[in-house]
Amino acid sequence: MGKYNNFMKRSLSRREMLSICKGGFGALAFTSLFGGLPFGCERPKNIIKTPNLYLGPHYLPKAKNVIFLYMDGGVSQVDSFDPKPRLAKENGEDPRKKFKVDATQFDNVGKILKSPWQFKQYGESGIPVSELFPHIATCVDDLALIRSMTSNFPEHTNANYFLHTGSGIQGRPSMGSWMTYGLGSENKNIPGYVVLDGGLIPPGGLDNFKNGFLPASYQASVLRAGAAPVANITPHETIRNLQEEKLNYIKELDNSLIGKMGEVDAVESAISNYELAYKMQSSIPELTQFSSETKATKKLYGMDSDDPHTRGYAAQCLLARRLVERGVRFIELTCPKVAADRWDQHSNLRDGHERNAHAVDQPIAGLLKDLKSLGLLEETLVVWTGEFGRTPFAQGTDGRDHNPSAFSMWMAGAGIKGGTIFGRTDEYGYRVIENEVTIHDLHATIMHLLGINHEQLTFRFGGRDMRLTDVHGHVMKDILA
Repeated sequence: MGKYNNFMKRSLSRREMLSICKGGFGALAFTSLFGGLPFGCERPKNIIKTPNLYLGPHYLPKAKNVIFLYMDGGVSQVDSFDPKPRLAKENGEDPRKKFKVDATQFDNVGKILKSPWQFKQYGESGIPVSELFPHIATCVDDLALIRSMTSNFPEHTNANYFLHTGSGIQGRPSMGSWMTYGLGSENKNIPGYVVLDGGLIPPGGLDNFKNGFLPASYQASVLRAGAAPVANITPHETIRNLQEEKLNYIKELDNSLIGKMGEVDAVESAISNYELAYKMQSSIPELTQFSSETKATKKLYGMDSDDPHTRGYAAQCLLARRLVERGVRFIELTCPKVAADRWDQHSNLRDGHERNAHAVDQPIAGLLKDLKSLGLLEETLVVWTGEFGRTPFAQGTDGRDHNPSAFSMWMAGAGIKGGTIFGRTDEYGYRVIENEVTIHDLHATIMHLLGINHEQLTFRFGGRDMRLTDVHGHVMKDILA
């Protein structure tokens, strides 16, 4: 021991220091591979109740961030990414004479309806894409197209809850809440889970983005379009110290309440949210100012478009990229409110789908190309989907009803095998016949790419270890690079 003390008293040479600390350097390097120690990635107080809970990646992640492009209302798969020549051959015929027709939302089954749009093959992969999406079509070699998605619910509200929370009932934590709960945030001044509101909050409301039974600090922060994305983002006090004194006083009151009542999630989350809101007063205005972006970048996204809805969604997509650059974990974009409303065309299919597609097509392609040029697509997972698909026969004469039995979606970016088609539907695009994919499978795959084992990220609630995928879910390994 004396020899050790004498050794510690004298100064170390560089060689000795490196020899002693080499193991620590390795640990630091390993930590950096996981993106460092994320802000907010703290072991919760209920860890005694959930000893198997692991916060932080379970293994080396492919993705650090997720951009979720939610196509509210249900895009028609046979009019977008799943061409069916048989619909053209049998256009106008009775579908009941061709296949079993399931009950529909509005029980108004018309004739088989061919797609009003032509399909062409694009890229080296030759993936066919409808003329609805000429810009996204130029990015197909970066996409993994999944044609075999299914949902358990044929109605918007329940299907939205299912897509966002893994459960068709209200009150469960959203996937963004689960991701930030498991991984934390890399930015102390911006929330880890952000929803960019393009004008349409989906059926089911803000509960699609809530924290459910997770701590309240994991719910989404909704940023609106326009000059004031967050309410009260501009302080009323002209003297900064005055606002700080007010916040400190509120914190003292909250801490006093905690001292009397013990640990109360609502109070602790309120303290955390007050502190974050204070930090956002400087970070959000800078984030939403695009003056530093080049004219070429803005044009790439479509911010010079004649269509105001395209310009609005372009701003959302550009803002999503800027959020990724700042380490925000999970970003969801809702749809712009075009004249035809969401992608829910029970009538006037051509006009409604064309309006919605025109609003989002160029901005999404711009986002993919911009992320790729900046090297960010390698660590960002981009997901495009609605809550279900639509029927291959008409509702009335010129619309399509809801179809949870088959729809298309795509993923791009970190860990995704681009130029891939996975799954298959029947000749009418009505039902899945190969490699069925569930919403639980989608969630499991997103979590896998973030380095999370979906079976291990749990939270004890109601006497049970709850998880996003419930007791289901398989990773779609065939679409992974």
